[in-house]
Amino acid sequence: MNIKDILFEKLESKEQEMIKHRRYLHQHPELSFEEEQTAQYIKDYYKGKPVNVTQPVEGGHAVIVEIEGKLPGKTIGLRADFDALPIKEETDFDFKSENEGVMHACGHDAHTASLLTLADALIEIREQLPGTVKIVHQHAEEQPPGGAQQVMQSGALDDVAEIYGLHVAPVVGPEIIAYNKGNAFSGSSVFTLKIKGVGGHAASPHKTNDALVAGANFVSTVQTVVSRRIDPLEMGVVTIGSFDAPGKANVIQDTVTIKGTARYLNDEVGQKMYEEIEKVVKSVAVGFDIDYDLDYMFGYPVLYNHPKETDKVAEILSESQGSYFQQLMEMPPVTGSEDFAYYLKEIPGSFYVVGCKPVGVKDPYMNHHPKFEVNEDALIVAAKSLGDIALNRLPLDSVE
Repeated sequence: MNIKDILFEKLESKEQEMIKHRRYLHQHPELSFEEEQTAQYIKDYYKGKPVNVTQPVEGGHAVIVEIEGKLPGKTIGLRADFDALPIKEETDFDFKSENEGVMHACGHDAHTASLLTLADALIEIREQLPGTVKIVHQHAEEQPPGGAQQVMQSGALDDVAEIYGLHVAPVVGPEIIAYNKGNAFSGSSVFTLKIKGVGGHAASPHKTNDALVAGANFVSTVQTVVSRRIDPLEMGVVTIGSFDAPGKANVIQDTVTIKGTARYLNDEVGQKMYEEIEKVVKSVAVGFDIDYDLDYMFGYPVLYNHPKETDKVAEILSESQGSYFQQLMEMPPVTGSEDFAYYLKEIPGSFYVVGCKPVGVKDPYMNHHPKFEVNEDALIVAAKSLGDIALNRLPLDSVE
């Protein structure tokens, strides 16, 4: 029996344990940068195992587990995130969140359960394993500046030759794995605009500088950033997600707060969008005689899947197509963002998607929805696919 068959047999024997991990984590979610108990759960799992466990981010909760094989090889990184979202869960699962207003609505519980179990199986075959696997249990993917940036700045992955990760998504079932290369997931920025005018009585608008009207003009005009300032061949999205103007019908507002995001598949376009959004704000300030504060934060960069490593991933998974999953497909760029982009700015590698659509559901609830659901068959597909890639990329002769 070859090493891949041994690894897969071990993963299959641990599948129910994997599901138990996922359900425990789902029941006990923690927000980004607050994942103290989740990190402890992960560290406790590795107690007594022949691995080196570190927490390299000062004040953070990332856990790095180093599995040293007994044969010569490279050092490969495998990553899963473990933070949750500020969402009130609306499912009926026995294992639904016990933390009010916090939910694993993006599948990070599934990512972590899969990687925990894969790590355990790799530890058990370390005598036959070439190279070193660094298991990256990462905190705070959901909240910029993101845990990945902190892990990279810590130097914990300076010796990693390649890095791989995945995300579950319910657009398809676990029988499908999807990948893309080049600029694969969008970059994102967030902004908060506070407009400060002069309020007053609704009967005397001429004696005010109406912050609400100025804000409405900004919301309308900022859409022209994409339609009139960005090359039509480039992807750009500006979304206003919050317009806060509490008041009464007969009061002209003094202050309005607007929050939004910008997304793009080219970091130069991201810079251009910032400059154009700022121009719109300035024009609104002049036109409506208001003051403003614009807090603009560049979030995650565009995730770039390295073509050579992604081609290798596609080749590896193609050879397994029809076994633990049925179809490998190339997908278009994704407009969602991922802080895995920080790893790929410095380390060659790739990030791909495993389907998790529930059985029998025509229109599944997507990631970040309070009724989001993971088909738990996706867990073993995730574990096997990352294990498949690692075993192929670890040997020294896998260097091209």
